[in-house]
Amino acid sequence: TCSFLSQKPKSELVRTSLRLLTSSAYRLQSECTKALPVETCPTTDIQLVTQQVIQCAYDIAKAAKQLVTITTKENNN
Repeated sequence: TCSFLSQKPKSELVRTSLRLLTSSAYRLQSECTKALPVETCPTTDIQLVTQQVIQCAYDIAKAAKQLVTITTKENNN
């Protein structure tokens, strides 16, 4: 576990980014599970699931970028 994540962040921006990162990761796992052949049923809209996976991945990248930006600024001060 990263020591940064084991401490309670003081910055609200960091907490917000971590919440987005965590929720997006859970959503990504859920959407990927839906796309697995074993789980796929005739009513599964694979195109919709694919779009959801892409959106989750985007949200994860966005949250990661926010964290890098915030921590870089904090370390430079």
